[in-house]
Amino acid sequence: MTAARKHLTRDDLAPLARAATGRGLSAVDRLRGGSKKGAYRLALDDDTTAVAYVWSPDEDYWDTDPPDLRDPFSHGTGFDLFTAAYDRLTAAGVRTPRLLYAGDGQVVVEDMAGGSLEEALRRDPAAARASLDLLAAQLGQLHAHEGPTFGKVALVDNGGTPSARSCEQRVTEGALRDIEEIAVRDPRAAAAREQLTDAVRALAAAVRPRARYSLIHGELGPDHVLLTPDGRPALIDIEGLLYFDVEWEHVFLRLRFQRHYEALHVPDLDEDRLRLYRLAMHLSLVAGPLRLLDGDFPDRVRFRDIAEHNLRQALSLLTASS
Repeated sequence: MTAARKHLTRDDLAPLARAATGRGLSAVDRLRGGSKKGAYRLALDDDTTAVAYVWSPDEDYWDTDPPDLRDPFSHGTGFDLFTAAYDRLTAAGVRTPRLLYAGDGQVVVEDMAGGSLEEALRRDPAAARASLDLLAAQLGQLHAHEGPTFGKVALVDNGGTPSARSCEQRVTEGALRDIEEIAVRDPRAAAAREQLTDAVRALAAAVRPRARYSLIHGELGPDHVLLTPDGRPALIDIEGLLYFDVEWEHVFLRLRFQRHYEALHVPDLDEDRLRLYRLAMHLSLVAGPLRLLDGDFPDRVRFRDIAEHNLRQALSLLTASS
């Protein structure tokens, strides 16, 4: 049985608030949704707020080893990954909540007052279109920055090299592992195991070699975009920032933004990579949530729904290609 997790209290976070802002702490609210780190809104004694990010075993619901920097898709969390990503985004001129303090494995950033782009799109899609267009411009700026190889920013910007030979090889190997993992958990996946494996291998064989690696967020949904009061976007959950095929970013954008994706679409994407990455992404979004649900993550219904939806999508791609 999993031991009860200890989340931080006002007394725990008061020294951090004082170090970051010079202010006393009047209240703390742990923000919902995170599975890898704790995010706490700090209400300060001058009626302003800030957000603390905390990395610890009690805040990380994934049962995994520390991140292997040579694997671009290894567990994307941690203080060092955050600070490396923040520095790279800042140098690239891409907006993210302003860093107020970093030390002892914790950071404090500005509290974005405009809510999330996801909320804005749900509330009034027409009014949110201006923010969506600004995000498209920001993504163009992000993706225009390239690295000498692919991999996590913390690796590549320090002269490291990845363990895989290519982006498509890493995606293919991950998809094949995901199929094996899913097949032992779901009879539909078990019945389609050979078809799924053959499909991944066939799609991978069609991808032509390429050596252009764009700076991408990696998991950019509208919930990972916060807004300033005047609607300007800022990217959050940035620890997974990496140099990779821009098609990987666009597959995720299309999946998460759905009917709003057209505003973010760009021409000249590699269709062969998109086809491989689309199937691989769906498989990853089955295997990952099911793995998370082996533990004590509290938001179980949502992640079970994510796994179910993406399994159906992966199986529908087999039908569409047959």
